[in-house]
Amino acid sequence: FAEKVFALLDETRYATTYKLAVMLGLMDVCLENTSERGSPPETITTRQLAEKVTEIYWPHTLPYEAQKVLKQASTGQAEILSYIEKFRSLLSDGSAPLTKARIRNMGAYRKLVDQIEWKLIEMPLTRLQIIGTSSDPFIYQINWDRNIPLASVLRYQRGLGGFDNRILLKPRVGEFFLRLNGLLRPLIQRRWAGMVAALNRQEDSRLEHFLFGAERIDLTVTRSPLWEIQEGRCFYCQQRIREPRESHVDHFIPWSRYEENGLANLVVAGLKCNGNKSDFLAAMDHTEQWLDRFDPASSVASDLQALSDRISWDLSSHRTLSVARAMYLRLREDVKLWRLGREFVNADPSRISELFRSIERS
Repeated sequence: FAEKVFALLDETRYATTYKLAVMLGLMDVCLENTSERGSPPETITTRQLAEKVTEIYWPHTLPYEAQKVLKQASTGQAEILSYIEKFRSLLSDGSAPLTKARIRNMGAYRKLVDQIEWKLIEMPLTRLQIIGTSSDPFIYQINWDRNIPLASVLRYQRGLGGFDNRILLKPRVGEFFLRLNGLLRPLIQRRWAGMVAALNRQEDSRLEHFLFGAERIDLTVTRSPLWEIQEGRCFYCQQRIREPRESHVDHFIPWSRYEENGLANLVVAGLKCNGNKSDFLAAMDHTEQWLDRFDPASSVASDLQALSDRISWDLSSHRTLSVARAMYLRLREDVKLWRLGREFVNADPSRISELFRSIERS
């Protein structure tokens, strides 16, 4: 499966970055919709994919280094980015995160997703699995071809049926996406940045940071309230942090493994612990503490929900827990997890399973 994906990435005749967006989108939707046992979905809808692709492209429609928005098509701007730029123009604050823009402009957001869903149905989903002139549907099966009429999709989007919006994953593909996420994601992002660099005559290493860097959303507004919820202590070592500015907001599930800025995935850590943890998965003592925020009866869960409502910031509990299941339930006992400082411990699959089962029971 990986070799075939590499062949797709080596396909040089890209007219747009759509195929890369679809590959990342499919992986993310699989991560975000695992079952209670961590199994990936067998079917994805075009609506789910359209919402994810919108999220992926959102930061790309900000000006790059005070210049215009970067081109992502060989013939000009890609239509999907143009749709998002038009939506941004309706906002009082064009630089707002998508989570806030969506809540404040729900009608316009639904129209935006309708447009992007149609574009995905019409173009990349029917062409993604073509290498050269040969078609090899090894990732998914769909029940339409490139001649699908717009009228059929519009009827479906109005709730009148007439279109099968399912993307049927081939056997084991969802599992492959979960297991290969850490390998495929950086390769796809690197290829994406290289293509955009070539289209815009820019340096690709800096572009990759702009397109996919964690700093695209400022987490500062979450730091003080998270510090208060944690009673002024580092999430990992429990040492006192005298004031919020002496801490960092850390992604518990590392950003390099999955890009999630929801409050459920954010913790405040001391500067030293944050640096030492880096992009490693945390040991089970930390994970057990972190999973408490998904227990509806816990005080931290209610505190995070109140914070989410107060600052209009997504909590993203469901998909964050789903991604955690997808990653942790596949760890072998010889995998090293970060504990503290430079100390690492082996994963304990049986304990991991029990911890996640207890959360599902709650």
